[in-house]
Amino acid sequence: MPSNGKLQRIAAWSIAVSLAIFLLKLAAWWFTGSVALFSDAMESVVNVVASSVAWYALRLAHKPADDDHPFGHHKAEYFSAVLEGVLIVLAALLILREAWMAFFDPRQLEMPLLGLVITGVAALGNGLWARMLMSTGRRARSPAMVADGRHLWTDVVTSVGVVGGLVLALITGWLWLDPLMAAIVALNILWHGWHMVGHSLQGLMDVAVEAGDLAEIERVVEENRDGALEFHDLKTREAGRARFIEFHLVVPSEMTVEAAHRICDRIEHALEKTLPGAQVTIHVEPEHKAKFA
Repeated sequence: MPSNGKLQRIAAWSIAVSLAIFLLKLAAWWFTGSVALFSDAMESVVNVVASSVAWYALRLAHKPADDDHPFGHHKAEYFSAVLEGVLIVLAALLILREAWMAFFDPRQLEMPLLGLVITGVAALGNGLWARMLMSTGRRARSPAMVADGRHLWTDVVTSVGVVGGLVLALITGWLWLDPLMAAIVALNILWHGWHMVGHSLQGLMDVAVEAGDLAEIERVVEENRDGALEFHDLKTREAGRARFIEFHLVVPSEMTVEAAHRICDRIEHALEKTLPGAQVTIHVEPEHKAKFA
């Protein structure tokens, strides 16, 4: 799993990459006058802001627990992801507005070939960086970094759609294809932004771990509870990179506190080894509290 320092360095570089991509797209619009390229550049403004927010959220999320935040600052990443989703939606609405205005007043494109080349270079760079962010974010269980990567990937989709619209407009002479393609791409961006907000809100609402991880937790507890009678009331939740696990462990009534403590330690170590970052809470109960005996 990538270290916190590495994640923060990548997030800082993401700001620089987003800024460079924005300047390239701004140049493409300046040379062509295309409303679709203008919309594409405006979407990249959001990328710069979102990357900055993600960088700050990663720094905040990885701060150690303190008196005011005894469970840590993990959820800061979800706030970042929600904000990125909202910004994507706003960018899509801006693109739709520009496309609507340009549809009724199509403009002749200037230096279209140069604009296409610049946009293609920007899209390629964006795509490579987005894939790296999503891959690293998934390995590190970082919602902010994954959201930033997905955000950049929607930008790649935007650029591809814009290029396709411009090529068709140039081939056919139908200049209204330029704003039409911008509108279609904006709707796609709108869908991705809405999906991102929904996923992040689930994290803020203490969503349980995924079914595969839950099954793994049950297996690890079962294999390492020798000496205990059963476990029940298993509850889990996720907060950024952290996973919280708690359950009740039933032991024989005559078992000493020290012996029960050794069982708990064994289970906790096994869970932390299987699911790095897991924080485990075990409530020990006497055998008359068993539910499945």
